[in-house]
Amino acid sequence: MKTPREILNQRHQAAVPKLDAIRRECVGQASRLSPLKKEKESEPFTMPFIRLVWRELIFPSRFIWGGLAAVWILILAANISMSSRSQFKMAGSSSGPAIIQAVRQQEQLLTELIGPNVPAVAEPRKPYTPRPSSRRALEILIT
Repeated sequence: MKTPREILNQRHQAAVPKLDAIRRECVGQASRLSPLKKEKESEPFTMPFIRLVWRELIFPSRFIWGGLAAVWILILAANISMSSRSQFKMAGSSSGPAIIQAVRQQEQLLTELIGPNVPAVAEPRKPYTPRPSSRRALEILIT
């Protein structure tokens, strides 16, 4: 007795060569039109790595990377705007001897206000002599 599978295979045995021809034609067209094959042949060795990094690291979090880039641009702009204001030209505004004279006048004024810088004489240190703790308690009670 034949199985249903064997019966179906006998009925459709004539269609196998036609299906094989159609399969070969479709695969041939797909291989000729495949953009991946053309890109792989023409791209340099580093391109697949760069494409992989872009696809795996940058593209999924592109809004975060864009935000970070915007913040860095703002920081750079603020840094440039602040540095241009804080720069000044000392050479044209005052000369070296004038600055030295101004510093000496400030030192003289400070000396007049505070007094001369004389260190105060400190009392000599008393030597430490440890005593028994029972005597300390007695001193506390007596005084």
